Order: sequence, then structure tokens, then C-alpha cells
Amino acid sequence: MTTISRSMLKNALILSAFAAVTTGMIAGMNYLTEARIEASRQGELMRSLNELVPPGLYDNDLLADPLTIQDSALLGHSGPETVWRATQAGRPVAVLFPVIAPDGYNGRVRLLVAVRYSGELAGVRVLSHKETPGLGDAVDRAKSSWIDVFTGKSLSDPNEAGWAVRKDGGRFDQFTGATITPRAVVKAVHRALVYYQGHRDLLFTPAPGAKEQP
Repeated sequence: MTTISRSMLKNALILSAFAAVTTGMIAGMNYLTEARIEASRQGELMRSLNELVPPGLYDNDLLADPLTIQDSALLGHSGPETVWRATQAGRPVAVLFPVIAPDGYNGRVRLLVAVRYSGELAGVRVLSHKETPGLGDAVDRAKSSWIDVFTGKSLSDPNEAGWAVRKDGGRFDQFTGATITPRAVVKAVHRALVYYQGHRDLLFTPAPGAKEQP
């Protein structure tokens, strides 16, 4: 082998080793970044869940006991969604599920609705929206306390006619200059309660392999 050939082989090996190390470093960085993003997402999810159902009210691991439900027109889903169930000593406490109000002023409003086993609302929160600042965005708990009005409500309180904004003859306030978005949210929350009423037993069915607590 000539000196030039040996030099070319050496350089090729060095480049190959450099490429392998670089690829490994990039893969490692991507893995760590994805892990941090996922940990942050899980932490934010738990904060949202615990805001509606405080940890003192249940003793199971919410994220370890999910239920996948299929597309439901009542909930605004067009595909599978995850439901979280809260239990205390094996007894059902509440269920939390994502609900979509498709007809907000600027499009879909994604909600997290928590329903107690009794059928009363434990609370509602907005997960995402594209509403106009100072108008429709008042549905967001960070902007106003309007969303708190749902806590304690049920299908019988108010009655069906009451599940509308006051402009439509219902019991829920709209915003000054903005009726479409609160109307959409009220309708979506009502539909969620209707869904819960018809699926309560299914929603609290233990996950496969789950251990029953004493």
C-alpha cells in the first residue's frame, strides 16, 4: 500500500469516527430534549388535572389509569381521546376528559371538563383557544373567573333550557361584545354532561390489568 493510500485510508477512518461520534451526540441530545419536553408536558397535564380534582380527593395515579374513548360527536372528537379517572380506595371520584367546542368565534376551543361521580361538574378549564384578546379570551381562567360558573352545575341544575347564555334565555352570562364563544363553551359543557350521563359505567371501568384496591 502506497503512502498516499495509507494516508487516504487514515483520513477516511478519522472522518468515519467523527461522523459516528457526531451522530451519537445528536441522537443523545434529541433524546434528552424529547424527554424534557415530555416531562414538561406531563407536569403541565397533572397541574391541570389537579386544579380541577385536588390530590386529596383521590389516591390513584391519574396518568397510570387512562381510558381511551373513540370518536364522539357529543365531545367534539373525530378520533380517539384520553380520559383520566380519579378514584379513592377503589371507589370512583371523578372523571376528566377533553372536550372541543367547535364553534368559538375564532374556531375550536379545547376544554378540560371534570365531572364528579354524582354527575356534578368539578370544574372546567380552557386548554387552548384562538380567541380575541379582551373579548372571547375571557373564557380562559387566566383572563377572568367566568369559567368557574360551571363548578357544581349538572344536567338538572340548571335545567335544559337554562344551559344557554342569558341572551338566549339561559342562566350563563355572556361577555360584553362577545356572545359567540361563551355560547359555544356552554353548549360544549352541556354536551359533555350528556355524554357522561350515558357513559358513566364505561368511563369508570377499570383499565385492563389494574389491581383492585382493598
